[in-house]
Amino acid sequence: MAGMSAFSLQPFQRTPMLAAIGHPGYLKMHRLLKPATFLLALAVAGAAHAHTGEGDTNGFVSGFFHPVLGWDHVIAMVAVGLWGARLGAPALWLLPVVFPLVMALGGAAGIAGLPLPHVETGIAASGVVLGLLIAFAVRAPLGVAALIVGIFAIFHGYAHGAELPQAANPFAYAAGFVIATGLLHLAGIALGALSSLRFGPTLIRAAGGIIAATGFAFLLGVA
Repeated sequence: MAGMSAFSLQPFQRTPMLAAIGHPGYLKMHRLLKPATFLLALAVAGAAHAHTGEGDTNGFVSGFFHPVLGWDHVIAMVAVGLWGARLGAPALWLLPVVFPLVMALGGAAGIAGLPLPHVETGIAASGVVLGLLIAFAVRAPLGVAALIVGIFAIFHGYAHGAELPQAANPFAYAAGFVIATGLLHLAGIALGALSSLRFGPTLIRAAGGIIAATGFAFLLGVA
């Protein structure tokens, strides 16, 4: 039972409704969205550049859109940022850093063709587990949280790497899916700023439930 004490189920803190644009909660969300907007602009510019010639010649665009167009990837990556935001610093920044780094290693394994069983199951399970952690407001120790995120990142990265398009530059492809992953993490962090709203904690828990339910749908093969 001593190990169980490492986890705790605690209600998210509630704060009054945002009263004005100058409210700290609004300013926090604004600061979080600025880098996301900048990175998104860079990605769109890169996509436009690639399609003015003969298409995506180096693989960056393919890598960028691979996680964005797959809901099983989207829910997990948003969940990483959202859970980190709810845990607070340093998890707020550590988890969104651990996931892409470990994911890149998994991507290298996928590109190299190394065997990894149950990849799709691991990806779907990531949505279930992370969604439930958010829904039940689980406050895991930092090391445990990083381990959970890192394990699931391997499966996501492997799936990206295994689907590397022919003739694509592996480094450009990896850069694309890492940047897209970072943007999805930022989206989750921005959602975490909803805790500044009166019903924000409830909305965040509901989002966790939706993420978990979507993960279950993928796990059962109905999504």
